[in-house]
Amino acid sequence: MISLIKKLLPYLSPYKWRLIWAFAQIFLVSSFELLKPWPLQLVIDDVLGGKAPIVPGLSDLAPLQLLLVACVSLVLINLCAAGLNLLHNVTTIAVGQGMVNDLRGALYAHLQRLSLAFHSRQKVGDLMYRITADSFAVQTVIMNGLLPIISAVVLLVGMLVVMFPLDPALTLVSLVVVPFLFILIALFNKKIVEVATEVRDRESYVYTLVQWAMSSIKVVQAFTKEEEEYRRFMGASRASLNATLRLYSWQTFYSGVVNSLIAAGTALVVYVGARSVMGGSLTIGQLIVFISYLAQLYVPINQITQSWGLISGARIGARRSFEVLDTEPDLKDGTRDFPPEGAVGAIEWHDVAFRYREEMPVLNGVTLSIKPGMKVALVGPTGAGKSTLMGLLPRFFDASEGSVLIDGIDVKEYKLNSLRQQIGMVLQPPLVFPMSVRDNIAYGRPDASNEEIEMAAKMARIDTLIKSLPQGYDTILGDNATLSEGEKQRMTIARAMLRNSRILILDEPTSALDVETEAMVMDGINRLTEGHTTFIIAHRLSTVRSADLILVLKNGTIADAGSFEELMKRGGVFADLYNTQFADSPSTAATSPQPS
Repeated sequence: MISLIKKLLPYLSPYKWRLIWAFAQIFLVSSFELLKPWPLQLVIDDVLGGKAPIVPGLSDLAPLQLLLVACVSLVLINLCAAGLNLLHNVTTIAVGQGMVNDLRGALYAHLQRLSLAFHSRQKVGDLMYRITADSFAVQTVIMNGLLPIISAVVLLVGMLVVMFPLDPALTLVSLVVVPFLFILIALFNKKIVEVATEVRDRESYVYTLVQWAMSSIKVVQAFTKEEEEYRRFMGASRASLNATLRLYSWQTFYSGVVNSLIAAGTALVVYVGARSVMGGSLTIGQLIVFISYLAQLYVPINQITQSWGLISGARIGARRSFEVLDTEPDLKDGTRDFPPEGAVGAIEWHDVAFRYREEMPVLNGVTLSIKPGMKVALVGPTGAGKSTLMGLLPRFFDASEGSVLIDGIDVKEYKLNSLRQQIGMVLQPPLVFPMSVRDNIAYGRPDASNEEIEMAAKMARIDTLIKSLPQGYDTILGDNATLSEGEKQRMTIARAMLRNSRILILDEPTSALDVETEAMVMDGINRLTEGHTTFIIAHRLSTVRSADLILVLKNGTIADAGSFEELMKRGGVFADLYNTQFADSPSTAATSPQPS
C-alpha cells in the first residue's frame, strides 16, 4: 500500500494547494458535525428540564426565547454542515478528476513511446480498459479512500474528546466494538481484492472482444460468424457481470456484518447509558447528546472500514495502470540530431537478427548496404521478414543482434523524433483519421501550405475525388464521407509525398489500386522517389521492375539480390517467385522477359 501511495504522490503534487484547502475543509466540517447534538441538550435539559444554560449569555433568556435559539441554531448548524460538505465534495472531486486525467495522459503518452514489439504482445482492448477504466483508481484511492479515512479519523478524535468528559466509562463501552471492526477489515480484505481482480480481468476481456469484433467485422460477416461471435460476447459479458455480482455480494455482506456489529455496540451503550440515567449519574439531555454522538461515532468508524474496502478494490486498477507505466521503454532515445539538410540516405544492415519472442526468429544474419538514392524492392512470401526488416529503420523495434546504420551512424544514436522525420512511409493497411482531408494529408507536416497539400493530392491522383466531397479539402472523413481502400491508399501516398523525406518506405503502395489508377499513381511515386533512398515492399511487377536492386527474402534471410534482368537471367529463387506470382499478370505477360 505504501509503495502505491508513493507512486500516486506525483499525481497529487500539481493539486497540493487545493488538497490543503480540502484538509482545512475536513476540520471545518468536523467542527459543525460536533455541534449538531448540542441544541438538543439545550432543549431537553435547559428548556424542558429547567436547568440553567452553561453557554454564556443564554442564562438571561426566557424558556421560549431559549427554545427559539436552540431551534435556529439546529437549522444553521445543519445548513453550514451541508454547505461545507458540498464544497468539500466539489473540491475533492475536481482534484480526483484532474488526477485521473493526468494518469490517463501519462498512460497514453507512455504507450505511444513503447515499441511495436511491446504492442504486438498486448491486447488492444486490455490497454483501452487500463486507460479508460483502471485510471479511475487514482481518484478512488485518494479522494474516495484515503481522504474520507482522514476525515473520519479527525471526526472520531473530536467526538472522543467531547464524549470522554461527559462519561468516561460510557465512552470506553462505545469503543468495545472497534477492535472487532478492524478484525473484519483484515478478514474480508483478501477476498474482496481477489474478486475485484477477477472483475477487472473479465471486464478487460469484454473490451478486448468488442475491439477485435468491430475491427474484424468484414471477416465475421464474410464467414457468417455473427451468431458465434454473439454467443462468445454474451458468454464473456455474463462472466464479467457474474464476477461483478460476486464482488457486490461480498461488499454487501461485509457492510451487513459491520452494521450488525455497530448495532450491537449501540445497544450496549443505550443499555449502560439508560442505567446511568436511572442511577442519577447522567441527565436525559446528556444521554441524548451521547447517543447522538454515538450514532456519529460509528459513522466515521464505518467510513474507515468502507473506505478501506474501496481502496482494496481500487488498488487492483491502480496496479494495472502502473504495470504499464513501470514498463521500461525498450527503445532508448538517442542523443544525435540529423543535420539541418537532413539524411544523405546511405543505409546499412550489419549481421542483423530479430525475433519478437525468443523462440520465434524473424530475421537471421542480414547484411546489406544501400547507396543514397537507390530504389530497392523487397519481395518474398508472406512472413519472410520484409516489413520487419523495414521496421528496423524508423526503430519501430530494435534488432535483437547486429546493427542498422544511416549515413554511417547506428540508428540507436539518433533521437527518435529526428530519425523518423527523415523517413516517409506508406504503410499497410492504409489509415485515415477522423479529421479533415487537409489535416489527413498534412499529418506528417502540419506546417504545409494549402498549395503543397493540393499538389501532393494531385501527384497521388486523388485531387479530383477530394474536390467532389461535400466540403472539399475541409470534409471530415468518417462523418458524411467514407473512402474505399484504394482511395485511402492514395490518401496515404499523398501524405508521404507531402513529407518528401530523404528515405522512403512504401509497403505495397498500389496493392488496392486498379491497373489504370496504379499506372497514374506510379508516375507520381516515380517522381517522388527521384533522388531519395526508397524501399518498396511489393507483390506487383510494376513496382519491382524499375528498382535498382531487388531483394528476395526467404525465411528471414536474403536469398537473392540483383536487378530484375540479372535475377531473371540467373534463375533461382526470384525467377521461381516471378513465375508463380507475376507471370500471369495481364499487364506484364507480353513484355516480361523469361528466365534463361
